[in-house]
Amino acid sequence: MGNLRSVQKAFEKMGSEAIISNNPEVINSSSKIVLPGVGSFSDGMKNLREMGLIPILEKEILHNKKPFLGICLGMQLLANSSLENGKTTGLGWIDASVVPFDFSKEKSKLKVPHVGWNNVNFIGDNKIFYNIDSKSDLYFVHSYHFIPNEDVAISSTDYGLNFVSSVNKNNIYGFQFHPEKSQAVGLQMIENFLNL
Repeated sequence: MGNLRSVQKAFEKMGSEAIISNNPEVINSSSKIVLPGVGSFSDGMKNLREMGLIPILEKEILHNKKPFLGICLGMQLLANSSLENGKTTGLGWIDASVVPFDFSKEKSKLKVPHVGWNNVNFIGDNKIFYNIDSKSDLYFVHSYHFIPNEDVAISSTDYGLNFVSSVNKNNIYGFQFHPEKSQAVGLQMIENFLNL
Protein backbone atom coordinates (compact mmCIF):
# COMPACT_ATOMS: atom_id res chain seq x y z
CA MET A 1 0.00 0.00 0.00
CA GLY A 2 1.13 3.53 -0.69
CA ASN A 3 4.76 3.99 -1.58
CA LEU A 4 5.41 1.10 -3.99
CA ARG A 5 6.76 3.09 -6.95
CA SER A 6 9.12 5.25 -4.87
CA VAL A 7 10.57 2.11 -3.25
CA GLN A 8 10.91 0.45 -6.66
CA LYS A 9 12.74 3.50 -8.06
CA ALA A 10 15.17 3.53 -5.12
CA PHE A 11 16.01 -0.15 -5.67
CA GLU A 12 16.44 0.45 -9.41
CA LYS A 13 18.79 3.37 -8.66
CA MET A 14 20.97 0.91 -6.74
CA GLY A 15 21.12 -1.42 -9.76
CA SER A 16 18.39 -3.90 -8.83
CA GLU A 17 15.65 -5.21 -11.08
CA ALA A 18 12.70 -4.46 -8.79
CA ILE A 19 9.31 -5.87 -9.76
CA ILE A 20 6.05 -4.84 -8.10
CA SER A 21 3.94 -7.98 -7.98
CA ASN A 22 1.25 -9.89 -6.10
CA ASN A 23 1.85 -12.96 -8.30
CA PRO A 24 3.03 -15.98 -6.24
CA GLU A 25 5.17 -17.21 -9.15
CA VAL A 26 7.04 -13.90 -9.32
CA ILE A 27 7.49 -13.90 -5.54
CA ASN A 28 8.72 -17.50 -5.70
CA SER A 29 11.31 -16.67 -8.39
CA SER A 30 12.63 -13.51 -6.71
CA SER A 31 15.94 -13.44 -4.85
CA LYS A 32 14.73 -11.02 -2.16
CA ILE A 33 11.34 -9.74 -0.99
CA VAL A 34 10.39 -6.21 0.09
CA LEU A 35 7.06 -5.31 1.71
CA PRO A 36 6.65 -1.52 1.76
CA GLY A 37 3.56 0.15 3.10
CA VAL A 38 1.86 3.35 4.14
CA GLY A 39 -1.58 3.23 5.74
CA SER A 40 -3.41 1.32 8.41
CA PHE A 41 -2.35 -2.03 9.87
CA SER A 42 -5.84 -3.54 9.44
CA ASP A 43 -5.98 -2.57 5.74
CA GLY A 44 -2.49 -3.94 5.17
CA MET A 45 -3.38 -7.33 6.69
CA LYS A 46 -6.73 -7.39 4.84
CA ASN A 47 -4.94 -6.80 1.52
CA LEU A 48 -2.39 -9.56 2.18
CA ARG A 49 -5.17 -12.00 3.11
CA GLU A 50 -7.47 -11.09 0.20
CA MET A 51 -4.63 -11.38 -2.33
CA GLY A 52 -3.72 -14.78 -0.86
CA LEU A 53 -0.11 -13.68 -0.31
CA ILE A 54 0.50 -14.87 3.26
CA PRO A 55 1.15 -18.57 2.39
CA ILE A 56 3.69 -17.76 -0.37
CA LEU A 57 5.40 -15.15 1.80
CA GLU A 58 5.67 -17.59 4.71
CA LYS A 59 7.03 -20.30 2.41
CA GLU A 60 9.67 -18.07 0.82
CA ILE A 61 10.67 -16.05 3.90
CA LEU A 62 10.19 -18.36 6.89
CA HIS A 63 11.00 -21.69 5.23
CA ASN A 64 13.25 -20.84 2.24
CA LYS A 65 14.94 -18.01 4.21
CA LYS A 66 14.93 -15.41 1.42
CA PRO A 67 16.14 -11.99 2.61
CA PHE A 68 13.10 -9.88 3.50
CA LEU A 69 12.72 -6.16 4.19
CA GLY A 70 9.57 -4.63 5.68
CA ILE A 71 9.40 -0.83 5.37
CA CYS A 72 7.21 1.31 7.69
CA LEU A 73 3.84 -0.51 7.75
CA GLY A 74 5.69 -3.49 6.26
CA MET A 75 7.78 -3.66 9.46
CA GLN A 76 4.75 -3.25 11.72
CA LEU A 77 2.92 -6.13 9.98
CA LEU A 78 5.68 -8.48 11.25
CA ALA A 79 4.22 -8.18 14.78
CA ASN A 80 1.64 -10.41 16.47
CA SER A 81 -0.87 -7.57 16.67
CA SER A 82 -1.57 -3.85 16.45
CA LEU A 83 -3.95 -1.59 18.37
CA GLU A 84 -4.65 0.51 15.26
CA ASN A 85 -8.41 0.57 14.51
CA GLY A 86 -9.02 -1.90 17.34
CA LYS A 87 -6.82 -4.94 17.89
CA THR A 88 -5.76 -6.58 14.62
CA THR A 89 -3.72 -9.77 14.23
CA GLY A 90 -0.48 -9.40 12.27
CA LEU A 91 1.85 -11.88 10.56
CA GLY A 92 3.41 -12.88 13.89
CA TRP A 93 6.88 -13.46 12.45
CA ILE A 94 8.31 -11.43 15.34
CA ASP A 95 6.91 -11.61 18.87
CA ALA A 96 5.90 -7.96 19.14
CA SER A 97 2.99 -5.56 19.39
CA VAL A 98 2.32 -2.24 17.66
CA VAL A 99 0.97 0.59 19.83
CA PRO A 100 0.19 4.28 19.29
CA PHE A 101 2.35 7.19 20.33
CA ASP A 102 0.44 8.82 23.18
CA PHE A 103 1.66 12.12 24.54
CA SER A 104 -1.76 13.24 25.85
CA LYS A 105 -0.78 12.90 29.54
CA GLU A 106 2.44 14.88 29.12
CA LYS A 107 3.09 18.54 28.60
CA SER A 108 4.89 17.58 25.43
CA LYS A 109 4.46 19.59 22.25
CA LEU A 110 5.33 16.55 20.16
CA LYS A 111 2.85 15.91 17.38
CA VAL A 112 1.45 12.61 16.18
CA PRO A 113 2.11 11.40 13.55
CA HIS A 114 5.88 11.55 13.92
CA VAL A 115 6.82 13.10 10.57
CA GLY A 116 10.25 14.18 9.41
CA TRP A 117 13.94 13.55 9.92
CA ASN A 118 15.22 11.94 13.10
CA ASN A 119 18.38 10.25 14.35
CA VAL A 120 18.69 6.47 14.24
CA ASN A 121 20.96 5.03 16.94
CA PHE A 122 22.43 1.64 16.05
CA ILE A 123 22.26 -1.21 18.54
CA GLY A 124 25.17 -3.58 17.99
CA ASP A 125 26.95 -4.03 14.67
CA ASN A 126 24.59 -5.16 11.90
CA LYS A 127 25.64 -5.61 8.26
CA ILE A 128 22.54 -3.71 7.08
CA PHE A 129 24.27 -0.58 8.47
CA TYR A 130 27.59 -1.14 6.69
CA ASN A 131 29.25 2.17 5.73
CA ILE A 132 26.65 4.25 7.64
CA ASP A 133 27.24 6.33 10.78
CA SER A 134 25.13 5.70 13.85
CA LYS A 135 22.95 8.72 14.66
CA SER A 136 22.34 9.31 10.94
CA ASP A 137 19.12 11.13 10.11
CA LEU A 138 16.40 9.16 8.34
CA TYR A 139 12.87 10.07 7.29
CA PHE A 140 9.85 8.90 9.34
CA VAL A 141 6.06 9.07 8.91
CA HIS A 142 4.15 7.04 11.53
CA SER A 143 1.68 7.26 14.42
CA TYR A 144 2.35 3.79 15.87
CA HIS A 145 5.55 2.11 17.03
CA PHE A 146 6.86 -1.44 17.34
CA ILE A 147 7.48 -3.06 20.75
CA PRO A 148 9.33 -6.40 20.40
CA ASN A 149 9.26 -9.07 23.09
CA GLU A 150 12.42 -10.70 21.74
CA ASP A 151 15.95 -9.46 21.11
CA VAL A 152 15.56 -8.17 17.55
CA ALA A 153 16.10 -4.38 17.84
CA ILE A 154 19.04 -3.12 15.77
CA SER A 155 18.31 0.61 16.12
CA SER A 156 16.33 3.01 18.26
CA THR A 157 15.10 6.57 17.85
CA ASP A 158 14.01 9.19 20.38
CA TYR A 159 10.63 10.83 19.85
CA GLY A 160 9.12 11.49 23.26
CA LEU A 161 10.30 8.00 24.13
CA ASN A 162 13.01 5.70 22.89
CA PHE A 163 11.32 3.46 20.32
CA VAL A 164 12.61 0.61 18.15
CA SER A 165 13.24 1.96 14.65
CA SER A 166 14.62 -1.17 12.97
CA VAL A 167 14.71 -4.91 13.61
CA ASN A 168 16.50 -8.02 12.39
CA LYS A 169 15.59 -11.65 13.01
CA ASN A 170 17.56 -14.12 10.90
CA ASN A 171 16.79 -13.20 7.25
CA ILE A 172 14.01 -10.76 8.24
CA TYR A 173 14.70 -7.01 8.44
CA GLY A 174 12.32 -4.18 9.24
CA PHE A 175 12.72 -0.40 9.03
CA GLN A 176 10.22 1.97 10.62
CA PHE A 177 11.81 4.81 8.63
CA HIS A 178 11.65 5.18 4.85
CA PRO A 179 15.05 4.43 3.26
CA GLU A 180 13.67 5.38 -0.16
CA LYS A 181 13.02 8.93 1.13
CA SER A 182 16.23 9.21 3.18
CA GLN A 183 18.67 10.33 0.48
CA ALA A 184 22.22 8.89 0.43
CA VAL A 185 21.98 7.14 3.81
CA GLY A 186 18.76 5.37 2.86
CA LEU A 187 20.15 4.34 -0.52
CA GLN A 188 23.22 2.89 1.23
CA MET A 189 20.89 0.78 3.41
CA ILE A 190 19.09 -0.45 0.30
CA GLU A 191 22.45 -1.36 -1.26
CA ASN A 192 23.41 -3.19 1.95
CA PHE A 193 20.14 -5.16 1.81
CA LEU A 194 20.80 -6.04 -1.85
CA ASN A 195 24.28 -7.29 -0.85
CA LEU A 196 22.99 -9.67 1.86
